[in-house]
Amino acid sequence: MPNDGQRYELLDGALVVSPAPGLPHQLATAMLCHALELACPEDLVVFLSAGVELGVPGALGPDAVVARRSGTRLAMPPLLVAEILSPDSVPQDLNLKKAAYERFGVPWYWRIDPDPDQPSLRAFRLLAGGYRETGHAVGDAPFRAEEPFAVEIVPSQLVSRLRAGENGRS
Repeated sequence: MPNDGQRYELLDGALVVSPAPGLPHQLATAMLCHALELACPEDLVVFLSAGVELGVPGALGPDAVVARRSGTRLAMPPLLVAEILSPDSVPQDLNLKKAAYERFGVPWYWRIDPDPDQPSLRAFRLLAGGYRETGHAVGDAPFRAEEPFAVEIVPSQLVSRLRAGENGRS
């Protein structure tokens, strides 16, 4: 694909092109991956913006992925995928990607809204072929997961650097 600042993904055989993620999206992704990496057990690995092949045709780039170590590629569905919402990606993240992850059998799907005023995390678990919401945290309320490993994520911490700038702090 051309190096033109756009984000390219294949979804059910269709090319999805969207602008590169903005600052809130990028900061939230980096902070989420850092928090996951700190808690991640040795037999798992955290990927940042990994290309996940979902069969033929299809390749998606989730913002964060947790998978079993299997060399340089993901041979099996990842254990967890997280999508950080961006204004230009909301329809894909809320509907198309979520449905693709369900079909692929990804056990856990997290959706993070990096709104600096009211950041949130919604967690979903794959049950009987469909995602069911298992947790929701907003602002300073912690989200605690036990699977695929124990980790605590506080939505406001994912965007704290954005909020610090608004309060006159560097």
